[in-house]
Amino acid sequence: MRLMISAVAAIALIAVAISMQRSRPPSIELSAASMPSLNEFHETVGVNQLPFQGVEDQALIYPAGTEQ
Repeated sequence: MRLMISAVAAIALIAVAISMQRSRPPSIELSAASMPSLNEFHETVGVNQLPFQGVEDQALIYPAGTEQ
């Protein structure tokens, strides 16, 4: 009796695993294809019109730890 219950449970588990692999939502494939490229996105938003912001190198302000 236990062997039969284990066999049915194993078959059900395999069936569920196979059905989950086959059923992929189509929205995942479509969402990646419908996204604009990075250049198109920057042109749409107007990134090129933003002012330039320089970043200072702070490596000399915070040097590495000293040896003791």
